[in-house]
Amino acid sequence: MAGIDPDFQSNRQKAGEHKGHAVWGPVEPPTKLGIHGSSTAVDFDLCVGDGACIDACPENVYEWFETPGHPASEKKADPVREESCIYCMACESVCPPVAIKITPR
Repeated sequence: MAGIDPDFQSNRQKAGEHKGHAVWGPVEPPTKLGIHGSSTAVDFDLCVGDGACIDACPENVYEWFETPGHPASEKKADPVREESCIYCMACESVCPPVAIKITPR
């Protein structure tokens, strides 16, 4: 299956934090930005920045983050309020490149 690695927390190393959530590497800006979040995770390298997840989320978990120079898109849906996720899966179900993985805590 194409899309975000469902086992990213086992297959990748934590590279740091951003706005209160984990970032999973590799991170080599501007072309490799890693996976942002843990229970509400967005693969920034797959995200095409169409905003479907932002529109679908009833809890406003995401906000735009500018990523100039990234080949997939120059803005990403950043899970800055990951702790507010209610695991409804709306964002995951509307993501065209399958860049989101919801893992209930």
